[in-house]
Amino acid sequence: MTSWLGLEGKTAVITGGASGIGKAIAQAYLDNGANAIVCDINNKKPDFMIKEYSGKLFYITMDITIREEIENMVKSAKERFGSIDILVNNAGINIPGLLVDYHAEKDKSVHEIDEKIFDKIVNINLKGLFFCSQIIGHEFVRNKKGIIINLSSESGLEGSEGQSVYAATKNAVNSLTRSWAKELGRIGVRVVAVAPGILEATGLRTPEYENALAYTRGITVTQLRNGYNQTSTTPLGRCGKLDEVADLVCYLSSKRAGYIHGVTYNIAGGKTRG
Repeated sequence: MTSWLGLEGKTAVITGGASGIGKAIAQAYLDNGANAIVCDINNKKPDFMIKEYSGKLFYITMDITIREEIENMVKSAKERFGSIDILVNNAGINIPGLLVDYHAEKDKSVHEIDEKIFDKIVNINLKGLFFCSQIIGHEFVRNKKGIIINLSSESGLEGSEGQSVYAATKNAVNSLTRSWAKELGRIGVRVVAVAPGILEATGLRTPEYENALAYTRGITVTQLRNGYNQTSTTPLGRCGKLDEVADLVCYLSSKRAGYIHGVTYNIAGGKTRG
């Protein structure tokens, strides 16, 4: 007997799955009986809860910007599980910075985006996502089935002060989702995206990140942290939970969502600009 979602025995690749949203998604797949291939640049395998009815876990240290490493992961995954059914492009990076650092004294920029930062964000958030989708996409096309789920962000829909390059890459993810859906749908491959809003704190919300973002917005770190819980533009009146994003991803991976294709789901508690 299978569960309502029917994910038992399916195999999902989750990039950036060692922490944050990615780890929550991987755990949700395991809880629903699916096999989780967790890929992350972190070489320390995180702890996952494995129950009697859980799927199998396979952890691989991998850099998504290197094609050869992705190809090796796919080969290992197929040897272990036979095939891949789902790809979750979760890996990403966010380095706050301004186009022009107008807070700084002349020629003393603190957090202005330079070419190195620009290239790093684009390489991981776009090139890495593209590489994974293309390489695993070949498997899906060969099998005439498969699901690509791209992790976008509410900032990709609305823009974000101090995070312009990150927001731009996430808007590009939305566009890639729509375009790939037009290309791959006729072959039986679904492509969707999920755009979370403000979520509960994770280990990725480091002091360095908060200091940089607060600087770009001309506020203190305390004011930034208070803003996480501000509910004036979030009708549900709270931050989102990682599990809620993971639940949506699992639903979109299932046959229950079989006619959902080429769209980005905003999961942000109804948050708007005003």
